[in-house]
Amino acid sequence: MFFSVLKPRGFRNYFISDIVSGFGVGMSTIGANWYLMDQTGSITAVGLMLSLNVIAGFLISAFAGTIIDKWNRKTIILWAHWTRAIALLLIMGGFLLTGFKVEYLYTFAIINGMGWTLYMSASRSLVQEILPEKDLIHGNSLIEISLQVGMFMAGALSGILYKYVGFEIILLLNALAFIAGSFFLSRIDHTPLPVENSEESFVETFKNGIRYLAERPYLFLLGVVSIIPLVSTMVFNVVLPGYVSDTVKGDSVVFGLSDMFYGIGGLLSGFIAAPLARKFSHNGTILLFFIVAVLNLLAVAFNSLILILYFGSVLIGLTNSSLRILMTTTLMETVSKSYMGRATSVWMAISLLLQTVSATGLGIVIDRYSPGVGFICMSGLMFIGLALFIAMSSKAPQKATVEA
Repeated sequence: MFFSVLKPRGFRNYFISDIVSGFGVGMSTIGANWYLMDQTGSITAVGLMLSLNVIAGFLISAFAGTIIDKWNRKTIILWAHWTRAIALLLIMGGFLLTGFKVEYLYTFAIINGMGWTLYMSASRSLVQEILPEKDLIHGNSLIEISLQVGMFMAGALSGILYKYVGFEIILLLNALAFIAGSFFLSRIDHTPLPVENSEESFVETFKNGIRYLAERPYLFLLGVVSIIPLVSTMVFNVVLPGYVSDTVKGDSVVFGLSDMFYGIGGLLSGFIAAPLARKFSHNGTILLFFIVAVLNLLAVAFNSLILILYFGSVLIGLTNSSLRILMTTTLMETVSKSYMGRATSVWMAISLLLQTVSATGLGIVIDRYSPGVGFICMSGLMFIGLALFIAMSSKAPQKATVEA
């Protein structure tokens, strides 16, 4: 059973830290959206806040990978946690002293975007360090389970806290979550990966990271394919409100349940992806989930029944999350540990760029045609991922460790 990966103290402490800090981020992110809408009534303000989040993440990604590969990854995460905790406490103090100011939430969005991008690159690189290769798929499955459960709980608790005690308390709890996460992270006892060419300048390290991927087009494309399910998830969040309202004629309850069923599918992926990969092969399971995703999204695009939407949402969550588990594991098995931070940062930057372009372009398309077109676009996106993966599989290196 994959829960056996929690027996070693190192990954167990990382796992607890990831749950706690992720839960705090989920609460404050959801709470910030509600708070801004409640105070301003402006969708434009909410959109600007989300854009600042993405842009900040995109900009920091240019430097994050080099920092991660040049210094101790656990230490980087600890500093990031403490920096974010202090920043959140300062923002909370600002709200308490001066009342609501939209600039505080924009600052929060920038800090959140930068912190999340740095954390995602550093934490996944740390997982690659502390887990043996045979346990990577189980570790990634558990991380996906914790993410989905955390978002379930964060959404529910954030709404209750916002209603009864206010957004300031949510910020306080997020700061405390980072501090608690730092405590568990500090208890990880492992030998950090030796830094190759530690005498290199920052610029040279950055250039070598770009060169590493440029000389390995197969690996670069594999990483690009791995971010397609992530972009698809973002598109789903853009398409869903209009689809529920216009296509299936639902209300806010239907919208909430659809999102919940997506989360159920994501939760199931943590239990299903690894056993299927053992039974059918890793690549075969990735192909299977891509095919199911393409067909399911097409079916949802031409659907007008609420029950079909619920079932389709489960499959969307299941396929997207399973693909993230399997593709992330493949990358961890393939990318040299010395370059994992820089490689992940490049793919994160591409993902953020695609999310920004997709959100803007899709909004225009949906306004002109119908929300169902959004699901057709999602199906097309997953089909591109399927086609690329099939083409790459025929030219794959004989041994994953060839990139080491």
